[in-house]
Amino acid sequence: MTNDLERRVWQHRNGSSLSSFSAKHGITKLVYIEDFSDIHEAIAREKQIKNWRRSKKVALINAENPGWDDLAGDWYVEKLVQRGSAAN
Repeated sequence: MTNDLERRVWQHRNGSSLSSFSAKHGITKLVYIEDFSDIHEAIAREKQIKNWRRSKKVALINAENPGWDDLAGDWYVEKLVQRGSAAN
C-alpha cells in the first residue's frame, strides 16, 4: 500500500525498496493494482490478499492481467523523454 505508486515502483526497480521480500526476490514488475480512496479500505484489502495462498494471488492477477504485462512499463521512459524535450 502506498500513497505514491510511481515513487514506490521506482524504489523497487532501483533497489532502494524498503521491502526485503522485493529485494530478495528481485521484484521489479507491477502486474496488479487496486485503487482506493479510503486508506483503511486499502490496508484491509492488502492484509486480505497477503493472507491468501499464492495460487489465489496468481488467479487474481491472471483474471486482470493475463499476460502479466508490466503496468508501469513505460512510466519512466515517458518522463525521461519529457525531461529531454523540456531541456531543448
